[in-house]
Amino acid sequence: MTSLITHTAAMVALHTLNVISTDLKTTNSRVSTGLRIATARDSAAYWAIATTTQSDTGALTTVQDALAIGRATIDVVYTGLDSTRESLQTMKELLVAARQPGVDRTNVQTQIAGLQTDMQNKADAAVINEQNFLSVDSSAAGYNATKSVVAAFERSASGIAISTIDLDISSIALVDPAGGTAAGLLDKDRTVGGTTDNVLAIDISALTDSAADLTTLEEYIGIVDAALIDVIDASNTAGTVLARTDSQNAFISALIDANARATGALIDADMEEESTRLAALQTQQQLSVASLSIANASATSVLALFS
Repeated sequence: MTSLITHTAAMVALHTLNVISTDLKTTNSRVSTGLRIATARDSAAYWAIATTTQSDTGALTTVQDALAIGRATIDVVYTGLDSTRESLQTMKELLVAARQPGVDRTNVQTQIAGLQTDMQNKADAAVINEQNFLSVDSSAAGYNATKSVVAAFERSASGIAISTIDLDISSIALVDPAGGTAAGLLDKDRTVGGTTDNVLAIDISALTDSAADLTTLEEYIGIVDAALIDVIDASNTAGTVLARTDSQNAFISALIDANARATGALIDADMEEESTRLAALQTQQQLSVASLSIANASATSVLALFS
C-alpha cells in the first residue's frame, strides 16, 4: 500500500539521516578539538574531574615558580655563608700566624680588618627578591625568624592544604643589630677563657709578645674558630634546604605530568578511532541521502496510475 499522507519509507530514511548527522557533528567536533569530552553536557562527572585536575595542575605550576624563587633565595644564602666560611678560615690562619713572637701585628690587623669589612659587606649584599636572610634586624616590627618556601598544593577530602619548606634564619644570620643573644654569627659576643669579643670587632694591632697578650691572641683564635664552626653548621642547614627544594621540584614536575596523563585519559579523543568513525559516518550519510531520495521518488510513481 502506498500512502501520500503517511510516507513511512521517507520518514525512516529521514530519521536515519538525522541520527547520522548528529553523530557526524559530534565526531567532527572531537576531531577538530581533540577532545572526547569538551563540555559538561558530554559527561558531567568526567568533565568535573578533569576540570578540577586541570585547576590543581595550574596551582602546581605556581608552586614550581615559588620553588624556583625560594631556591634562588636559599642559593644566595648558601653562597654568602660559604664565602664567609672561607674568610673566617683565612682570618683564623692570620691569627695563628700572628701568634708567632716578633710578627708585625699591625700589618696582620690590616688584613683582618679587610676580611671583617668584606664579611659585613657580603652579609648586607645577600639580597634577592628584596629579602636578606644573612643580615637581619630581629627587633624590627613584624620580624619572623621562620622563612617558608611554598612546596606543595594538596587536595584532600578535608579541603586544600599548602605545604612549605621552612628555614629558621635565627641560626644562620651573620649579623643582627639587635645584639645580645639574638646577634648574628659574626657580631655575637663569644667568650673564650678571659676574652669576650665578636669576630667583626677583633683587633690585635695593640697586642705585644707579653704572656697575657699571647693568651688573648689564642683566645681570639678560639672565638674565630667557634664562629667558623657555627658558619659551617649554617651552611649545612642551607644546603639541606637546597636539596629539599630540588627534590620537591622534581616531584612536582612528575605530579604535573601525572595529572596531565590522567586528564588526557578522561577527556582526550582517540584520533585514530575518531578518524575511522568520521569516514564511516560520511559514507553512511551519503547512503542515507540516497535512500531518502529513493523513498521520495517512489511516491511519484503513483502519478502513473492517473495518466
